[in-house]
Amino acid sequence: QVQLVESGGGLVQPGGSLRLSCAASGFFFSSSTLRWYRQAPGKERDLVAVITSTGGSTNYADSVKGRFTISRDNAKNTVYLQMNSLKPEDTSVYYCNARTYSPTRDYWGQGTQVTVSS
Repeated sequence: QVQLVESGGGLVQPGGSLRLSCAASGFFFSSSTLRWYRQAPGKERDLVAVITSTGGSTNYADSVKGRFTISRDNAKNTVYLQMNSLKPEDTSVYYCNARTYSPTRDYWGQGTQVTVSS
């Protein structure tokens, strides 16, 4: 059974930091591409960051470049999103996504709420 379980969300003041984690099981984690998305109320789900299977390549949305860092630990089947210098506009539900290949399949976590407010 495939599972992706996010944790680490919460309420933080502007300028603060949070580290999200997503623990995976039930599929070949080390060969999957991993992504973090976010979705604010009434808006579409947007891609935040992506990391390749080996961790050798990452990419970020322009809105988070220089503030967020995606990383993975294939030994722990976990992907992380370190979020620094948080802004109120970062407030969203954050979802992790894993894409496996041959065949291509997408798996999603349940989401974790991040609220940036003073």
